[in-house]
Amino acid sequence: MATLKVPESVPSPGEDAEQLRKAFQGWGTNEALIISILAHRNAAQRKIIRQIYAETYGEDLLKALDKELSNDFERIVLLWTLDPAERDAFLANEATKRLTSNNWVLMEIACTRSSLGLFTVRQAYHARFKKSLEEDVAYHTSGDFRKLLVPLVSSFRYEGDEVNMILAKSEAKILHEKISEKAYNDEELIRILTTRGKAQLNATLNRYNNEFGNSINKDLKSDPNDEYLKLVRATIKCLTCPEKYFEKLLRLAINKLGTDEWALTRVVATRAEVDMQRIKEEYHRRNSVPLDQAIAKDTSGDYEKMLLALIGHGDA
Repeated sequence: MATLKVPESVPSPGEDAEQLRKAFQGWGTNEALIISILAHRNAAQRKIIRQIYAETYGEDLLKALDKELSNDFERIVLLWTLDPAERDAFLANEATKRLTSNNWVLMEIACTRSSLGLFTVRQAYHARFKKSLEEDVAYHTSGDFRKLLVPLVSSFRYEGDEVNMILAKSEAKILHEKISEKAYNDEELIRILTTRGKAQLNATLNRYNNEFGNSINKDLKSDPNDEYLKLVRATIKCLTCPEKYFEKLLRLAINKLGTDEWALTRVVATRAEVDMQRIKEEYHRRNSVPLDQAIAKDTSGDYEKMLLALIGHGDA
């Protein structure tokens, strides 16, 4: 369900590297050339371009881009050029820093990547930061947030379709009991959300809905302003219907008084090769406006062009 447009005949990675080198030379940077290459290559192709660029010119392509570009355009190009696991490791590390701390980003990475994907993020984190993701999350969070986030980022969920209906029934009951008692940080509630495979979790939540007459997220809204409860609800949304979570994130990022470029950039860079088509459909359904129109209205210049190219806009 990705929307990335990769041309049918792609130049060799060597040619791409050479063209990128040209884009950096002479007076001013050729941003259009950078977009025409990088926004139309998949993760495997971008990785090879980076290798060849380093071998040929003795410089990391990311460093070259960093020198030549600036602002939001620079951020989207750099995030996009990174290998997906490296990108997630970078975003997760940023989310544990004091000035850029963001529990939502940590939850999002933990809940919307495949089990193997999340495992490779943890490996990339080790390699780059010489620490584990778990220890940084544990150190930079506290209280209920730590209780939920550490097991989430450590998780390796079963990804098959096998579902145990007896277990779904008993765990739906546990969830309902804990929520009725307002024991939102209970170990059992956290255990179910952070360890169960997505198919099993869906079965449990369907059972919850049928048996107790409300969706779990409705029951978790007892205090709409509680930040921890907001994160628990978002966790459930990310695990069960990520496109709805990302649609809302985009809607809030674009429709606020000022655009939240960080969120917009992150969603486009991390979902373009995954489920952007579903997110676009959900966005159109919810807002009666196509996502590319909303982005075009709210952004400008090379940043806008890069975003539109990544979400598979026709002219980009």
